[in-house]
Amino acid sequence: MISIGAEDYARAESMLAPYRRQAVPGASVAPQWLAGGRRFVYEVGGRHVLVDPAAGTRRDAFDHARLAAALSLASGHAVDAADLPVMLLEFELPGRDEDVVRFLAFGQTWEFSLSDGTCERVEAADPPTRVELVSPDKAWAAFTRDGNIWVRSRDGGEEFALTEDAEPDHAYGAMLDWAGIFQWRALGIDPPFVAEWSPDCTRLLTHRLDQRGLPEQVLVESAPAGGGRPVEHRLRYPVPGDEQVATMSWVVLDVAARSVVHQQDPPTPIVHTTSLASRWWVGDSVYFLRYSRDALTLDMHRLDPATGASTLLVQETGRTCVDPGASTVEPPQVRVLDSGEVLWWSQRDGWGHLYLYSPDGGKHVQVTSGEWLVRRVLWVDEGARRVWFLANGLDETDPYLRQICRIDLDGTGFTRLTDDELDHDAISPPDGGYVVDRASTAATPPRSSVLDGDGRVLVELETPDTAALASRGWAPPERFRATAADGRTPIYGLLWRPHGFDPDRRYPVIDHVYPGPMVYRASPAFDAPPFTGEAEALAALGFAVVAIVGRGTAGRSKAFHDHSYRNFSAAGFLVDHVTAIRRLGERHPWLDTTRVGITGSSGGGYATARALLAHPDFFGVGVARATPNDIGSYYPYWGERYYGDLDDDARRDLDNARLAANLQGRLLLIHGELDDNVLPAQTLRLVDALVKADKDVDLLVVPGAEHLFNGSKHYVLRRTWDYFVRHLHGAEPPSYRLTPLAPSLPV
Repeated sequence: MISIGAEDYARAESMLAPYRRQAVPGASVAPQWLAGGRRFVYEVGGRHVLVDPAAGTRRDAFDHARLAAALSLASGHAVDAADLPVMLLEFELPGRDEDVVRFLAFGQTWEFSLSDGTCERVEAADPPTRVELVSPDKAWAAFTRDGNIWVRSRDGGEEFALTEDAEPDHAYGAMLDWAGIFQWRALGIDPPFVAEWSPDCTRLLTHRLDQRGLPEQVLVESAPAGGGRPVEHRLRYPVPGDEQVATMSWVVLDVAARSVVHQQDPPTPIVHTTSLASRWWVGDSVYFLRYSRDALTLDMHRLDPATGASTLLVQETGRTCVDPGASTVEPPQVRVLDSGEVLWWSQRDGWGHLYLYSPDGGKHVQVTSGEWLVRRVLWVDEGARRVWFLANGLDETDPYLRQICRIDLDGTGFTRLTDDELDHDAISPPDGGYVVDRASTAATPPRSSVLDGDGRVLVELETPDTAALASRGWAPPERFRATAADGRTPIYGLLWRPHGFDPDRRYPVIDHVYPGPMVYRASPAFDAPPFTGEAEALAALGFAVVAIVGRGTAGRSKAFHDHSYRNFSAAGFLVDHVTAIRRLGERHPWLDTTRVGITGSSGGGYATARALLAHPDFFGVGVARATPNDIGSYYPYWGERYYGDLDDDARRDLDNARLAANLQGRLLLIHGELDDNVLPAQTLRLVDALVKADKDVDLLVVPGAEHLFNGSKHYVLRRTWDYFVRHLHGAEPPSYRLTPLAPSLPV
């Protein structure tokens, strides 16, 4: 029998994302654009680096030791230059010298002068618990108060309301109730509001969200922080098939005139936050996408901000979901040019390609074509009539590798700027001009650099290695190709060998799952948020771990994605997972495919529970977190978008509880009692069905926890590990306890 000790848990803990980042500094270069993107700053290993692509330079953004000394003196707190406690750094402040940097530290706002080395606290500090939207010229900050939009001048001179007629459930810039209210509360800040400043900083584009009269759901906080009786929380939460869902209308607010212009069209039904972010200022006009409730129609409109009148420019309909990009968790891959032309992303020919529409929408040409897809638009040079983008599928060995390409807007001059076996997670500044390329494999951390429009290196940024990670027992995963259960479709995945791998031993397998259909789980990149490190942690506990991309997930052809349409209960085609794991077992005799577990959160929790119930002869142990077990009573986005109208047969098909009598293995269900995304009832209904079927099930309800388990994630992970150690290894877990993890932002 295998023995798992505290040292194994400590090693597993060191694989988790925060500790992984510390072991591989420089693996994540996230630019903070300055001056429209002509320069940028990024943080690496506690240092802040300033890059000037035009000059080809990279240097410290400021003297870190000098700032540490000045902040220590000014604040009375000892500050280490190698671990500066600074957040929300701002450069190029309006009305200030270029060498002044503003930041948040110790709950206060400070300004540091790079020239004289002084650090002073700013009395009119930005409220650290209030989300504000700062104008591009940094002169104004917009925020919400009691559902209305307010602005304040950042010099402290003025503060006034732009709207005054908000009421409960009918507010400006608001988020849908189920969009993470308790996740933001766990971070100690108010939920964000949605708005966008005009380029000249005189107006704000926002929306008015109407949730009045929607069905309510109730969450009970059993152990409130102040003690006393349980606290009731109510939220508006429609489900598939409800006649009424939330609606929205666009609103333009003029800061100087203090005027309000409402969209003239009837309010638009909205079932997902994607709609709230699908809008752009272009010059003096506003453009927005409108999604039909069933996702079969997608429109592009132009809104006149002076009158609120809108004009339909582009409309696309389909037999299945019409998407504006390859992944619905990423921004739409649609651009409106200064000329008024619309660069439109569409899968109408079976692949995700770009089309250029005339300003009135009357004419269009196809810009890209072929059996591959445009993954991300990087920038458009209107003068050169050329677009740079990332493409999936150009590499025959791996359709998920992203490559940097460019093409002329008339469809000629296609050029690959990268042509290698690396995955290129590239981005460009708002005004374009260059690319920040982060090139990696699942085994090699990103080598980052700045490239010009021809792919030439302007500045080398970071070249991290995995030596520190390997010293903890980490080994890179194997990227594999398998054949789906249909016997012909190639699918892909990752396989992590157990730490201390011995080919003469037999290891149980855990499928770390998130089935989509709006994303894919097994990326060829070094990091794959939000699950970075979780598979590696399980490998440190002596498990072989796989992540598999079955049919019905995003990132490939329209036909591949459409396998999930009206087939959501296949959970990313678990049959493909079963087939792939069995084939891996034939390829690697050290894989014990008679002992297979599965775990996932949210959509991955749905797949986990479905795996134990629909494939009981294969999956023997599962841990499902925050699980929407009944898609027919989950919020409408999932059921209606990927199923259409839900009749009684569809509702039965989507409900895990109907399969309760099939349970043979060990199943642990974990849910936060304040999960306002996937309501706790989703798990308790499955428990009820399992009780009625006289099946053993384990349940952990975490008081006060929301969808991401912020504040208790370390506990949830440890309980997950314990469950697999007991029921797959047959061993007793050690008494090791994990350190609480830093909170995660809502997703």
